[in-house]
Amino acid sequence: MTADPRKRVALLVEDEFEDADLAGTADLLRSSGLEVVFVGPIAGRHYHGRKGLEVTADLAAGKATVRDFDAVVIPGGHAPDRIRLRHAMTDLVRDMIAANKPVAAIDRGAQVLISVKAVGGRTITCWPSIAIDIKNAGGRYVDRPVVEDGCVITARKADDVPHFAAAILKALGNLQPAS
Repeated sequence: MTADPRKRVALLVEDEFEDADLAGTADLLRSSGLEVVFVGPIAGRHYHGRKGLEVTADLAAGKATVRDFDAVVIPGGHAPDRIRLRHAMTDLVRDMIAANKPVAAIDRGAQVLISVKAVGGRTITCWPSIAIDIKNAGGRYVDRPVVEDGCVITARKADDVPHFAAAILKALGNLQPAS
């Protein structure tokens, strides 16, 4: 089964994203029929991954609203440290959680969840170096490929992208990645 083509996913972009997190997740979601929109600080600007991948923001974060999207994805790498300094991006994440829409963070993307105070009382997985930050923010860190806790979906690293994408698809309606 493929996704409803009208479903839209915001994939947040900033410089220094983890290439495999972003590209792998975007490819699997698109192959299942979802529209993936790259949302960055500035529409039309090119953002660069840690290993050379370049993507162009389709939409400025300041123009993105919770009504526009069915889910939001936060990639890893060093981009989350930049994303959490962008009020429009953190506001979108906070608003999506308040609307109980899926918010998915992989790798260091969980740093954004900490910034929007979405970790307290939740079970979270992430890149191991920020596990202590999850605990200090009131979350319960576990070392698993993917964790679903309410509308928040987290994954550890690029190797977990297939599980991560499958969890996002499930949250959007029991869908499976296209084979």
